[in-house]
Amino acid sequence: MNEFAHAKPPARFDAPGPLSAVLFAAFLAFFVWSLAGAGISISELIGGLPNMARIGAEMVPPATDRLLPMLQSVLVTFQMAVVGTVLGIAFSVPLAVLASRNHTPHPSVRGAVRAVISFMRTVPDLAWALFFVASVGLGPFAGALTLIVDTIGFCGRFFAEAMEEVDSGPPEAMAAIGAGPLDIIACATLPMALPSLINTSLFALEKAVRSSVVLGLVGAGGIGAELATSMEMFRYDQAATIILMIFALVVVVEQLSSRVRARLIGGRG
Repeated sequence: MNEFAHAKPPARFDAPGPLSAVLFAAFLAFFVWSLAGAGISISELIGGLPNMARIGAEMVPPATDRLLPMLQSVLVTFQMAVVGTVLGIAFSVPLAVLASRNHTPHPSVRGAVRAVISFMRTVPDLAWALFFVASVGLGPFAGALTLIVDTIGFCGRFFAEAMEEVDSGPPEAMAAIGAGPLDIIACATLPMALPSLINTSLFALEKAVRSSVVLGLVGAGGIGAELATSMEMFRYDQAATIILMIFALVVVVEQLSSRVRARLIGGRG
């Protein structure tokens, strides 16, 4: 007992080194500078509270006079997200094969494909939406094209990493008996990577549903266009109805996606 009575508890944190302390101080200085750059103002926030309260009061009760057109726009939004996700996934699989270290025909091909995928992922959704709206016109087609590109940028990277992480035994065994590259990919790599591919695809669908709402604000169709119109016309009661519909759509998609992922994990177990 005497030994434990004089024992000291372990330190909760290790003392930072000089370099870590300097970097942390530099981060704090940059953060404070960024507060000014971001225009953070407590006085303006307090001054805006009455406007927030007024808008919130005008949202209650939510309007139901355009319920059917709003529901149709929600359906278009979901259709846009599904089409963009499915086609994006279909294009992502061959690109991921070329971008994977164990299946690419040449390192230069892998580097070029990864650069294309990174470019698609780096450019913001709204920039793609503006590009396609200017190219093909207003409407859900521009939104679907945007979601296809965004899905390729998202899934292409994770699909390639999933293919690189599969067990090398079965592909090597198939190669030893004379199987071709496409046979190895179709019969060994893709089946082993399929759980990860499905998981990533479900996350891509959730992401597309949320993105499709924002894309409507720049003319890409769907419920986002309805929301933009309601806000511009100061119909905050209609905006409240649209926000509730968007919330319901996102929750339903996320719940279904979570159940599929849970069943997938249970099946693997």
